[in-house]
Amino acid sequence: MPTLLIIEDEPELVRVLRSYLEKASFSVLTATRGDTGLTTWEDKNPDLVILDLNLPGMDGLDVARYIRKHETQRTPIIMLTARVDEVDQLLGLELGADDYIPKPFSPRIVVARVKALLRRSEAVLPPMHSLSIADLEIDSDAHTLTRAGEFIELTPTEFSLLVTLAGQPGRVFSRLQLLEASQGVAFEGYERTIDAHIKNLRAKVELDSKKPKYIETVFGVGYRFTRG
Repeated sequence: MPTLLIIEDEPELVRVLRSYLEKASFSVLTATRGDTGLTTWEDKNPDLVILDLNLPGMDGLDVARYIRKHETQRTPIIMLTARVDEVDQLLGLELGADDYIPKPFSPRIVVARVKALLRRSEAVLPPMHSLSIADLEIDSDAHTLTRAGEFIELTPTEFSLLVTLAGQPGRVFSRLQLLEASQGVAFEGYERTIDAHIKNLRAKVELDSKKPKYIETVFGVGYRFTRG
């Protein structure tokens, strides 16, 4: 049974999320402060963290930074917040959060996103095996990316997006298609999270992310991968 950690200071929201997640056969740990949440994360090693942005004790962004700096194996993180402006969203994803859900939301959406993230973290990617494009080497068996022989660390979402795009060069994918391909589920209104993941992916893959040669924007539609 996968173990989840909810770090959230709204008692009623914690109660509702816990109820829905336990009914979905998850074991749920909770913390109402950022600092105590980190202690629980270190002690219990949960399979996934649901993390609020605004927390007493330690801000959610600082909690995410700490987890990413000290984890021995990657822990999927879903960030929750009532602050829905783009700066917060991009910052949260740049810290390595795998998903971002603005409040208010349906608990069923959280359950679906948790299941999708856990599936993806354990999934065997499509049988591309390895792909060499210019100075990039993508190995879907080892879940690794190198550029000119240098290892590039990607989040599970970023790697899934890269495999989806690079596996079919030239094909234009809509944001909704990429959301479904990378997370296994797609919800109207959440497609823009893909833009943040693509921004982060470009920063890691491209030599100049402002002039990308691999991941192109198709305005009004989505993205496609080119061979440079």
